[in-house]
Amino acid sequence: MTKIFKTLMLVMFALTLCAGLASAETVRVAFAAEPYPPFTSPDASGNWSGWEVEMIHAVCEEAKLDCVITPTAWDGIIPALLSKKIDMIMGSMSITEARLKSIDFSDKYYNTPTVVVGTKRIKFDATPEGLKGKVLGVQTATIHQAYATKYFSSAEIKEYQTQDEINQDLISGRIDATQADSLALETFLESKEGKACCEMKGTVADDPAILGSGVGIGLRKGDDALKAKLNAAIAALRANGKYDEISKNYFKFDIYGQ
Repeated sequence: MTKIFKTLMLVMFALTLCAGLASAETVRVAFAAEPYPPFTSPDASGNWSGWEVEMIHAVCEEAKLDCVITPTAWDGIIPALLSKKIDMIMGSMSITEARLKSIDFSDKYYNTPTVVVGTKRIKFDATPEGLKGKVLGVQTATIHQAYATKYFSSAEIKEYQTQDEINQDLISGRIDATQADSLALETFLESKEGKACCEMKGTVADDPAILGSGVGIGLRKGDDALKAKLNAAIAALRANGKYDEISKNYFKFDIYGQ
């Protein structure tokens, strides 16, 4: 009886320890609560899929983290991180000087150009002169809003909560153009509606101070242990081929960038 009792106690201790470890490793990871294909897209049941969703699972598995996906409104995503409602942002957030003043980032996990897409009805290019007098839609609280405000002030800049709303207004002719990440707009241009109405107008001139040095995982300053795990996981996925395995299902080139 004593032996059985000791065995049961050891089992209970092990279960308690495991439960404690699991709890300690649980992190809430957020991206914008909106469709942003090919990175994140919800189905009718609210289940999310896309390149970034798969990468979240891969990074968390490699880092041995129990990640809970927590979609969050984009304009409140950094405040949610700072108030500890979430623990990390993995939602196509560029590493910029402005953001580094309030939060930290992991190493980058992709880096793609910023482009302008516009209506086929008017010929213009992705320059201040080309966009002069045009109505340009940008998502609020993004690097694209900041860039357009600085460089495309000769255009009428219209701000939206989501890129999907911008695309719909572009299709309907309520705006002339939009600026966003090249991959997100490439997906739009491949859609039936996007292909019919719009075309690529060009890549914007680079400004690393605004557009950043790639996309990283947003973290609270001081979360150094979590940052180290995430950096190691990103490097491991690049080295072991998992990054490329996921990416080839979405892209025809290496989106990691230079």
